[in-house]
Parts: sequence; structure tokens; C-alpha cells
Amino acid sequence: MKNVTKISVPTKKDVNEKSQKLFDQLNAQLGMVPNLYATIGYSSNALDNFLTFSGNAGKGSFSNKEIEAIKLAVSQVNNCTYCKSAHTAIAKMNGFSDAETVELRNATIKDPKLKVLTTMAKQIAEKAGHIDADVRESFFDQGYDAKALMDFIAVVIAITFTNYAHALTKVDVDFPLVEN
Repeated sequence: MKNVTKISVPTKKDVNEKSQKLFDQLNAQLGMVPNLYATIGYSSNALDNFLTFSGNAGKGSFSNKEIEAIKLAVSQVNNCTYCKSAHTAIAKMNGFSDAETVELRNATIKDPKLKVLTTMAKQIAEKAGHIDADVRESFFDQGYDAKALMDFIAVVIAITFTNYAHALTKVDVDFPLVEN
């Protein structure tokens, strides 16, 4: 069997000048550079584009709580321990309880809007976007429009990027671990 290449988390000195500046921005905003973001920083273009895209995904259509709900549901489907852990911590900062974060991940939350968002996120991740017609209609029945649908897809794509980045790099999780 061939040796498995280990991807290590780079330090600031291990990345180019553009990524170093992005690390400084992350540190100023978050008080840290999360391991996964640092690893994405091996490619300054990937990190810069991801931070811009992810930072804007869903804005104007969804609250921070709704965005975290979508991210948790997708991360559960993609079995991303890193993202489930990180976004559970962020969801709790946005007012969700531990129990609610589990319900969001499993699309079993009672709140009707959050239920629709998590169910749709789960189906998009499971079915490569080919969701059930009734789930799509439930989204519109909750008052969302075509703009929100496009913003929803953007949130799903942004979290899928980090889900896949962790699946391929397996960097250490630097957030409190959540149970599967």
C-alpha cells in the first residue's frame, strides 16, 4: 500500500504574500485563522475567492441563523466533522441551543421556515440539486422568491466547498467537536 500524503496546516510563513494578508484579515475578524481556512490558503486565489463568495452567500435573503441552518444540514449530509463542529459553534453564537443544532443537522427542527430550509438543503446535497417538487414549493410557500433561491444555492455551494476541502485534507478540527 502506498503512503498517504499528509496535508499539514500551513503557518503564515508557509504561504504567499496574498494569503498572508488574508490570514491577517481573518485573524482581525475572528481572532484566529481556522485550520481549514489556513489550508485553503495554500492557494491564495482559492482562499480569496472563497472568502468573498462565502461572505456574500445568502446575504439579503437570509438571516445569519438561516444561513447557519443551511450550512449545518449540508455538512451533515456530507459528513464533514470540521464544518459540523465549526458551524455548531457559530449557530450557538447566533442563539441556537445544542439540541436545536442537532435538529438543524437532521432537518427535524420544528420552526416551519427552518424546517423548509434544512429539508431543502439536505435534499440538494443528497440529490445533486434534483429536489422533490413539494420541497421546492414549500420554499416559495414560506415567502421566499427567485432571488432567495439563487442565494440559497450560493450558501449550499460555499459550504460544500469547505466540506470537500476537509474531506480531502483531513486537517485537525480546531473547534469543539460535535457528535455525529
